[in-house]
Amino acid sequence: MLRGAARGAKDTFTLLLTRSGCCNFSSAWTEVASRSFLVHPAYTTDTKSREENKKTIEGLYRLSVDIQKIRRLKEWVLLQDVAYVTEIAGILQAMGADETAVASILERCPEAILHTPAEINSQRALWQLVCQNDKQLIKLIEQFPESFFTTGYCENQKANILFFQELGLKNNIITRFLTSAPSIFHNRVEKNRDVIETLRKNYLRLGGSDANLKIWILKLLSQNPFILLNTSTAIQENLEFLQKNDFTDRQVLQLLSKLKGFVFQLTPTTMQESMLFSKSVFKCSDAELKELVLKCPALLCYSVPVLEERVEGLLKEGISVAQIRETPMVLELTTQIVRYRVKKLSALGYDIKNGTLDSLNGTKKDFEASYGKIQSKKERPIFNPVAPLNVED
Repeated sequence: MLRGAARGAKDTFTLLLTRSGCCNFSSAWTEVASRSFLVHPAYTTDTKSREENKKTIEGLYRLSVDIQKIRRLKEWVLLQDVAYVTEIAGILQAMGADETAVASILERCPEAILHTPAEINSQRALWQLVCQNDKQLIKLIEQFPESFFTTGYCENQKANILFFQELGLKNNIITRFLTSAPSIFHNRVEKNRDVIETLRKNYLRLGGSDANLKIWILKLLSQNPFILLNTSTAIQENLEFLQKNDFTDRQVLQLLSKLKGFVFQLTPTTMQESMLFSKSVFKCSDAELKELVLKCPALLCYSVPVLEERVEGLLKEGISVAQIRETPMVLELTTQIVRYRVKKLSALGYDIKNGTLDSLNGTKKDFEASYGKIQSKKERPIFNPVAPLNVED
């Protein structure tokens, strides 16, 4: 089977996406965001023949910071000649952080003490553009310290914040971008404008209306801000690929909306490989394959190895290819989830091999609802308990 390795930031996101399932956007987003923290170029992680900075250790000790934890995870921070422990703690306290919060922040992101007070004050001013007050800001820093203490892109961050506000994004959405997708603020604002303009032109070209344009773009961006990491050329190539495979303009728009823009994290090559795999497994024509993709757009964004693993997992549970073809959305479930659900249904005497996959399919909430109905039906008495008994005189 065809297998590929992730290459570059774009392919890294695709790999994470296929591992977690394209419908599970939040987990993929979180993992990508966690990898976007950049180490300040002035720092070094070389720990050979170096000693810990005693002044740094003493400052952290006075703040009740777990120094052993830092030694285990990021010892290199303790080796730097210059650190601003007291100053950074003071800025955090001025925003309302108590002793416990300060210690927690510095344990999770000790790199914070390597930034100058001027850098952190600039970052504070930037985030205050979208935060209601310092109370909200310090709460965000407690939850996402790495995002806040990523400095060095001050001008780009400010320009992009103002651009997103100009687009009509609400401040709570922009704060979500800052905490979970900080890398999009590293782009020059011109680059982000170019991507949005490409989306705008293609939406209208594909038949979208002017009346819905703003809503569509804001929704797409809110669901998947990482589309801004792509180039306009890549976006254009992916849309042209879908059209060359006989998807109508309306169907392409439908796929973009259902996939929440994830299609832009793919390439024509990976989509082609996934479609060829599906065509081979389901033994269908091009027209039938297109209908399957429209029914289950995830067939486009899952890589061949993921599709192969999930098909094999379903087959091991006794589910036929014909059943999968009838309900392809079941491929959105991981092998572990399928195994768990089949086991629960089997315990109720439900034979998944001879039934439909509707009871197996769907979100956790959907499955629990189906499971509950089957369970109620099984436990229902075969007689009417309120009917009068036929007693002979």
